[in-house]
Amino acid sequence: MFVYNIDEDLSLKLINYQDAEAIFDLTNRSRNYLREWLPWIDYVTKLEDTMNYIKECLTGFAEQKTMITAIVFKREIIGVSGYNEINWSNRTAHIGYWLGEGYQGKGLVTKVVWALTDYAFRELRLNKVDIRAAEGNHKSRAIPERLGFVEEGSIRQAEWLYDHYVDHIVYGMLVDEWGEIITR
Repeated sequence: MFVYNIDEDLSLKLINYQDAEAIFDLTNRSRNYLREWLPWIDYVTKLEDTMNYIKECLTGFAEQKTMITAIVFKREIIGVSGYNEINWSNRTAHIGYWLGEGYQGKGLVTKVVWALTDYAFRELRLNKVDIRAAEGNHKSRAIPERLGFVEEGSIRQAEWLYDHYVDHIVYGMLVDEWGEIITR
């Protein structure tokens, strides 16, 4: 099973069925907070929904199309992150992430995205990593901006968020740019 230790307190581990209860409980506890920017929250109403999501994640991993991990901080699952899509033909990956309420502001997602970006370039030998965030989701947008990703543009009305569309801002990082960032 994939486990990536970021530091002594923070790691990523491939999501699996044993995580279902913890992820469902975290989703439930953070439901109102997460609902502001995540369109799927209303569809996760029972443990079985989380189990089905994990099944999709494991299928995507087996098919080498995704790699979704649980974010583990001090041995507790506090969120989910990973490559929502891996395109081997174009050597690209799309990173997504969410944290439970109360875990923000500690720099944890910044460390997670740094680790996923570095892993994509060093281990998977990809050429580009991108991140998309709703235009108004300033906390989520701050992550790629902090790490030096380039704002590449926007996708108008990219996502239906319960009762309205939101535009997505697209950020990208190329392997050559990453090499310059980590050697500074």
